[in-house]
Amino acid sequence: MGTIVLRTLLVILSIVLGAQIRPVTFEPIDLTGLAIGAVVSGLILGLEYLLRSLEMNVLLGGLGGLLVGGAAAGVVVSLLPLDMFSFAPAIAIQGFVFLLFGYTGMAIGALRGERFALSSLRAAWSEGGQKQDFKILDTSVIIDGRIADVCETGFLDGTLVVPQFVLRELQYIADSQDSLKRNRGRKGLDILQRIKKGPEVKVLISEVEYPEIKDVDMKLIELAKQLGGKIITNDFNLNKVAELRGVQVLNINSLANSLKPVVLPGESMKVFILKEGKEPNQGVGYLDDGTMVVVDNAKRHLGRNIEITVTSVLQTTAGKMFFGKSDATEEATPIDQRPRRTGA
Repeated sequence: MGTIVLRTLLVILSIVLGAQIRPVTFEPIDLTGLAIGAVVSGLILGLEYLLRSLEMNVLLGGLGGLLVGGAAAGVVVSLLPLDMFSFAPAIAIQGFVFLLFGYTGMAIGALRGERFALSSLRAAWSEGGQKQDFKILDTSVIIDGRIADVCETGFLDGTLVVPQFVLRELQYIADSQDSLKRNRGRKGLDILQRIKKGPEVKVLISEVEYPEIKDVDMKLIELAKQLGGKIITNDFNLNKVAELRGVQVLNINSLANSLKPVVLPGESMKVFILKEGKEPNQGVGYLDDGTMVVVDNAKRHLGRNIEITVTSVLQTTAGKMFFGKSDATEEATPIDQRPRRTGA
């Protein structure tokens, strides 16, 4: 309602000003002033419609570029020998110079404004101008969920940045027709809520957009460059591309692998034998963190905790694997297989 009133006032004032430029006469009829006012108001409303979809950072960038371009044009006009251009009036030459520099500055300012995040500026002011430590979350690490546990331990500091384009991707996955994708998307949204409610870290929703960049990974890299931050991910390809472009990456998988227990060949440990191995008489168990342990001569100890000696450690892309041999000398009989006494 308020917008309609403002537009109506704009049209009325424009028509009144047009009538001041050229008064209305009835003998003969001359409504040129009213027409000028109506056309001007129409142009202003059209400009409003075009600018309505632009982000505030783009508008500010365009305005800043226009001011810089106008100042540069003023310097050029003051130094330009207008006598050389005898074929055109001086005011026309000056107008073209201002038009050239003004438009160029506005176009460049608007383009740069798209890459500027107002949210980062607000965060910088809120912290008294101190340098911020931004860590940008990608879609895969949010869905993975372990980032919430890391935040709750207090090992992660700084500000976690969640871009709008990552939120849109999560919402798209959560609205998928495929039940598996839908559950993963909803899990990611729940993880974000859990992180945001926790007092351990600050979460910042970045409104910055890069319309000229279609790939989400490239948008994350561009945002990290702009904020001087790091990307938190578990995506191997994003990790490599970001490193090639000079952006530091914190990989959750690398963190998990670095926290695996350090065991040297010859050391002893206890392991629960869960299943048979691929080789004869092998048993397979898992440590509390999920590390696989392959034990020779442990098939007969299925379902039991036994003491083993580590013989070797294998590092793979998926993590570490331990190989060992059983130290058990006696074979215990499972309770349900012991002979039962029968009455005489």
